[in-house]
Amino acid sequence: MAVQVRLAPVQSFAELEGEWRTLEAELPAPSFFQSWSWVGCLAEERYPDPVLLRAEADGRLLGLALFNRRRRRLHLAESGDAGMDAPFIEHNAPLAHPQALAPLLRAAWGAGARRLVLNGVPPALPPAAGGVALRWQERMAPRLGLEPIRAAGGDWLAGRSGNSRYQIRRSNRAYGALRLHRADGAEQALAFLEALIRLHEATWRARGKPGAFATPFLRCFHEALIRRAAPRGELDMLRIEADGKDVGYLYNFRMRGHVHAYQSGLDHAGAGPHQKPGLTCHALAIEHALARGDSVYDFLAGADRYKRSLASAELPLIWAEMVPRWSALGVAARLRGLLRRS
Repeated sequence: MAVQVRLAPVQSFAELEGEWRTLEAELPAPSFFQSWSWVGCLAEERYPDPVLLRAEADGRLLGLALFNRRRRRLHLAESGDAGMDAPFIEHNAPLAHPQALAPLLRAAWGAGARRLVLNGVPPALPPAAGGVALRWQERMAPRLGLEPIRAAGGDWLAGRSGNSRYQIRRSNRAYGALRLHRADGAEQALAFLEALIRLHEATWRARGKPGAFATPFLRCFHEALIRRAAPRGELDMLRIEADGKDVGYLYNFRMRGHVHAYQSGLDHAGAGPHQKPGLTCHALAIEHALARGDSVYDFLAGADRYKRSLASAELPLIWAEMVPRWSALGVAARLRGLLRRS
């Protein structure tokens, strides 16, 4: 079955949503970051020069890849503008059946691109596009597999280190009676988001940094995303409290049993000497995911100590910029590679 790829103009993002959602439902395990809830959020603003590639075989749609063209670069599911791409994308890829992935990526060169920007993608994806990596950064994404834990009786702490078990149990005891609340609908999720942002910004200001909600666009993006994702059951906006006081909030995505721990707001200022709000909040969220039947609790990319202490495995994700093999930049990159190996 020959896969054919064609460039299709985006006449309407609303029409594209229907096709995207249909294909999304066909695939066994798309990530939340491939869903239209994420890719299509504020699409008119984020993709001012959209490039849509469609892969088909025998009249059947097999794959879609949405890029934005910016300065002769094609950015997969991103705008190419640093401010609008600040909502960090991970587990990124074209929305496609496996046989259509490589054809979609290779076809991108025919859309007038001098460079392909493929951020937060699996390691096999950039080589499948062809060309040479001008930029290649690997980040590990720690995760906790929940199905083996459930099969072994459900005690997820049993597989963690002795020190991790001690820290979590001591923190939970120090807090006392803990409760987890999942936002019921978009309006409550937005109220939780406001509380999360207050705690998040207080933490990051203390570090001299702006945090993940520092611009009007970031606030607008996440408010729009919550309104899209909450009615579809794709959002876990969680409040963890002890004796009526906030311990923290978690802003997690959920897709086909895969939970992405995206952002948090934690009450570090109010924590006692043995209280660790991050560990306690994620511990309760993991127990919640186990009870609900989810399969993976994904901490996303980053080398934070708490992620590694709670995880059971990790996957590499790549941030890459590819150029044609025989372009001037491609030849120079290959020569640098040869010199490093010599």
